[in-house]
Amino acid sequence: MTVLDPTLSAPAPAAAGALIAQDIRKAYGGRPVLRGVSFTVPAGRRVALTGPSGSGKTTLLNCLGGIDRPDAGRVWLQGRTLDGADAAGLARLRRERIGTVFQFFHLLPTLSAAENVELPLQLLGVPRAEREARVAALLARVGLEARATARPGELSGGEQQRVALARALVHRPALLLADEPTGNLDSAAGARVLALLRELSDETGTALVLVTHSEEAAAVCHERIRLRDGAIER
Repeated sequence: MTVLDPTLSAPAPAAAGALIAQDIRKAYGGRPVLRGVSFTVPAGRRVALTGPSGSGKTTLLNCLGGIDRPDAGRVWLQGRTLDGADAAGLARLRRERIGTVFQFFHLLPTLSAAENVELPLQLLGVPRAEREARVAALLARVGLEARATARPGELSGGEQQRVALARALVHRPALLLADEPTGNLDSAAGARVLALLRELSDETGTALVLVTHSEEAAAVCHERIRLRDGAIER
């Protein structure tokens, strides 16, 4: 991880990292939530965002993923800045280059495990044969090939999160965002998900930004960024 000088103009994004956050600022109702956050995450590196509740972690994650727009500053992903994209462009970028894992899984309850994993590929128009091959390979990789036809309600919490992880990676994103991915799991299931996050990011070269209060989750990352009152704690 490299901490950037927020006074710089646009960096050389292609050389600096898969993800660049430069002087990100965000306020709600006049209350500052992010106060000039800058860092880079190279491809294949894992960064944990830690800090007390209300420190700005989830707001920062939303800005990195194009769900929310910063009031000032820039986010770059693979050399492309997000601030110039309209709503349709941001949606397309998220579908193509970003994967997200949530604390509460967010699987579609009427779809099977395999259908949930396949959905991002359908949205991208990937041919059926390739979709099926990718889904089968990832379900096998997360140890759920025998549960491909099960619906979320038939799966344990740990199994649902492994399906969610497969769904987040099936389109081969440049960036994986994880918001408390083990917060709703017991210790054994959480440890398995963390091991998969570490192994799969190594295998795919995907940059990972992980929001967590868990010491165990932060320990699988190469670097930690601690936020306090919307700024990086030095």
